[in-house]
Formats: sequence, C-alpha cells, structure tokens
Amino acid sequence: MNLLFAWRYFRSNKSTNAINVIAWISVTAIAVGSAALIIVLSVFNGFEDLVKGLYADFYADIRVVPVRGKTFHFSAEQIAQLKRTKGVAVVSFVAEEKAVLSGALQTIVSVKGVDEQYTAVNRINTTEHIPRGKFELGTTAEPKLVVGAGIENAAGIDVEKPIYTATIYLPNRQAARLSADDGLNAFSIAPAGTFMVQQDFDNKYVFTDLGFVKYMLNMDADEFSAIEIKITGDPNGVKKQLQVLLGKELLVETRYEQNKSLYAVMQVEKWVIYGILSLILVVAAFNMIGALTMLVLEKQKDIAVLKAMGANEQRVQRIFLSEGVLLATLGGGGGILLATFICWLQIRFHLIKLGGNTFIIDYYPVKMVPGDFVLVIATIALIAILAAWIPSRKAGQQLFSLKS
Repeated sequence: MNLLFAWRYFRSNKSTNAINVIAWISVTAIAVGSAALIIVLSVFNGFEDLVKGLYADFYADIRVVPVRGKTFHFSAEQIAQLKRTKGVAVVSFVAEEKAVLSGALQTIVSVKGVDEQYTAVNRINTTEHIPRGKFELGTTAEPKLVVGAGIENAAGIDVEKPIYTATIYLPNRQAARLSADDGLNAFSIAPAGTFMVQQDFDNKYVFTDLGFVKYMLNMDADEFSAIEIKITGDPNGVKKQLQVLLGKELLVETRYEQNKSLYAVMQVEKWVIYGILSLILVVAAFNMIGALTMLVLEKQKDIAVLKAMGANEQRVQRIFLSEGVLLATLGGGGGILLATFICWLQIRFHLIKLGGNTFIIDYYPVKMVPGDFVLVIATIALIAILAAWIPSRKAGQQLFSLKS
C-alpha cells in the first residue's frame, strides 16, 4: 500500500514542475553515484587481481626463513620429514645474497641460487614471463644467469647477443674485511635468459644455480637461506603443521604474509575510493531531501484526507519514506544496470586502453565482485532512508487542514 501511494505520487502531475525536476535530478545523481562506485571498484578489483596474480607467479605458497640471521642449517632427516608433511607437494631450496653484477655497466642485485624444483613452486618459467632466452641455471661448475628485465638494462647485458662478459661479485664470507681485493669472489657467468614479472622483481633479482651460489658464499652442504614450498589444501593449516615441525628458530610464512604490507595497502586504497565516491550519493541525498520536502508541501490536502480517513502519523511517515526508497531504487537500479553493462563491454572488448604500453596488459582490467554490488546496494539504501527520514517525519507530525 505504501509503495502504491509512493508510485502514484512519483508519476502524478505536480502544481510546480520544479518538484519533478528535482526528483529526477536526485534519481540521476543516485544512478551516477552507484554506477561510478560499481565501475571504479570493479576496475580496482581487476588491478588488484592482476597484481596478486603477478606476485603469486613469483612467490611460493609457503616460504620458510630463519627468524634471526641470513641462513640456517637443515639436515637430510628434516628434509625427509618436511616432504612427508601432509599438504606439502614440492620443496625447493634457496641461497640468496646481495651481489654486484657487471656487464657494460655495474649494478647491485639480489642473487637467488635455486635448485631444479624451483620452477615447480611458482610460474616464473612460462613464456609470458621469459620474453628472451630460456630459464637455464647451468651447473655448479658452469652456471648460467637469468636476469630481470630491469637488471638487464641496468647492467648493460644482452642475453640474446652477448657483447660484454657478465661478471658477478659475491661476498667472501671467510675474508677478514670487505675489500675489492679479498672481500669479494668474482666469477664470469653466461646470461641465459631474461624474466619479466613485475617491476619490483625485474629490477632486483637474478637467478642462477644453487650449488654455484653456495660454493661462492662458502656455505655448508646443509645450509640455506630459505625453503619455498608448493602446497595442496589450506595454506594456514599447512603452515601450522610446518611451524610445529620446524620449531621457533624458523619462520613459516604464507604468500599473504610474505606480502602483508602490499595487501593491506590495497585494502586501504579500496576503502578510501569507496568513501570518496560515496560522497556523490550524499550529494544526491540532499536533492532527495529537497524533492520530498516539496512533495510534502504539494500533498498537504492528500495527507489531511488520509488522516481524516484514519491514517496515523506512522502510516503517513511510511508513505513518504517509501517515496524516498522508490527514488533510490530507480536511481540505484538504473546505475547498477548501466555499470554492469559498461563493465561487461570492457571485459569482453577491452574498449578503454592503458596509455604508455609499459604494463603487462594494454587495457583497464575489470573484475565484478558480488560483494561490491551488495555494498553499493546497502549504501544506497542507508543513505536513502536517512535522507527520506526528515521530510517523512515532518509529513507525519504536521497537521494539515482541508480548507484552503
């Protein structure tokens, strides 16, 4: 009944055209606000999903590192126990250290010595991430180097047409002091490929054979910098098992915990964007207040008739509250449908392009999430009810006469 009155009031002619104009302005503003929220949040979801995918291609499901220091000892018996743990699928061992890489130029890099299982714990050895050359690590005696795209430029290395010999300088852990003469171990190494995942990684890491790095750093046979693990099942459940098995000297981190600051920043950015765009709906709420206030003045005689027929204040209040909900439904529904259509077009045809051609994709990624639709609908409903409450309460409390 309340919605029926609200619908008739919305469609009926008013003595002042401004009432209709303001009502349609409020509907349009709500539509624009809701559409903007859905579209921007969906684009943000697309970028978030893309970045997480890139980080997932580089990071393992679980990483084990020492709580203190750079390296730790891990015996053959512990390795066997680790591999027998439920949920552990693939285990890869890593030796990592800062180094100087010299080609035509010199640059500081992080060298990751990895074993043959490394490419099984992530997706770095794929055609999309290896644009030039191959992911070949060589052997301890004849190592090869896989460099990040940024490192390739910074060191002046060309993996396809090597003009300059690449030389890597690693710290000599047995030296009494760090100097150019005895503080660094140097080795000429052949570049085999270039990887391209994400700028943070491309400008920092190079990969080579695990045995070679351990030899250059004078590490023991059972000494490592990290263990990277591919799992099956729940990461948190496997983490608890591994933490109990490995003890307090080693730290077990899931992929989320390895990038905790990144994920936290992305969530904060999303809520900030939501808050800013919600201001559009707040502006629409002021238009709705004006439209409903003028409608109350327009329908004074109707209110008096309703009260004469026995309608109480709550009934009148609910009628105008329903009018506000109707305006919000028309605007919000239209905006959500429009946003869904625009997002579908972008997903299907990639109409809006990214400028610069420096990213891994050339269009704005979009991912529609049901939770965003629920959030936007709830926001519209809350703002509409609060905006309609003031004029509807006034309509219910005031006394009007049928005499004019």
